[in-house]
Amino acid sequence: MALLARPPPRQQVEHPMRKAGPALLCVTLLALAPARAEDVADFFRGKTLRIIVGVGVGSGYDLNARLLARFLPNHIPGHPAVIVQNQPGAGSLTMTNQLFIAGPFDGTAIGASFNGMPTTPLFQPAAVHFDANKLIWLGSSNRETQVTYVWHTAPVQSFAELKTKELIVGAQAPGSTQYDFPMLANALFGTKFKVIPGYASTPKIHLAMEAGELQGNGATNWSTLKLLNSDWIAEKKIRLLAQWALKKHPELADVPLVLDMAANEADRQALRLALARLEYGRPFFLPPGVPADRVTALRRAFDAALKDPALIAEADKSKIEIEPLTGEEVTELVKQVSATPPDVVARVRAAMEKK
Repeated sequence: MALLARPPPRQQVEHPMRKAGPALLCVTLLALAPARAEDVADFFRGKTLRIIVGVGVGSGYDLNARLLARFLPNHIPGHPAVIVQNQPGAGSLTMTNQLFIAGPFDGTAIGASFNGMPTTPLFQPAAVHFDANKLIWLGSSNRETQVTYVWHTAPVQSFAELKTKELIVGAQAPGSTQYDFPMLANALFGTKFKVIPGYASTPKIHLAMEAGELQGNGATNWSTLKLLNSDWIAEKKIRLLAQWALKKHPELADVPLVLDMAANEADRQALRLALARLEYGRPFFLPPGVPADRVTALRRAFDAALKDPALIAEADKSKIEIEPLTGEEVTELVKQVSATPPDVVARVRAAMEKK
């Protein structure tokens, strides 16, 4: 029997890239990647980026943003100029609402808000015109511990005394911890904070304390207090009554932790929701709609700037604490906070409502 003739081998047409060989393929792929990076550099080159701080000049948030602005240009492709502008109002709500609605949406404007901004939609929904989960978080420059402190002549010299004696403290606005935390303490612990809002910044509150207009500060960052008035601490012009954090600060081992004062699990849940904002103590964000390649470039520039040895040296010299979180980490924290059970949110909201 004759064997069937085997068909001739199929002629394969090689793709031009395969025919060119692996060396040319690698060169081509490498050429494409820098092209995208170069597009970002081309956009930012010669431009001026603004960090818009939703707090007054001279505050801890302002000083923190100005430190970042000095080093951020070194790490952004194209090395644009970076300046700081202040737009205080309504506990950073004015700045955040405007940036979310009106932009610009091209990566040339960065918001720097109170750490309470991501939770504001839960507590002040009528005043909010943004979605915290749609803001593009660049990261946070540190975690925070807050402290309650009083002038050395104040009628209250311990947290326990606050349950029987009134203490007049200053605040910038509802939405700031200076307002929210004392109001929450009044609701949970029966303290007698009398909170006076309307001060433009922490330095203004401190001036009012020195003048006898105020008796203390209900809650401000420990790092801010050290930065602005380390002499008060050294000269014992103030007394620390409590610290607000999920765990004690190593420098404040003898200062009571508010979370430890919770009488039951419901109180602990309410406090954890309020304290969550301190995990992203100095948040920076972009409005929605910024092109993805620019977002990535700015996030990585933010990370690199906060690891820059020159920035760290300057921060140490200025007593500014640096413990950064990435944009991805802040995004996840905001997502978790936004999913808080409604009954817990309602309880905390009722406590923080302006009376």
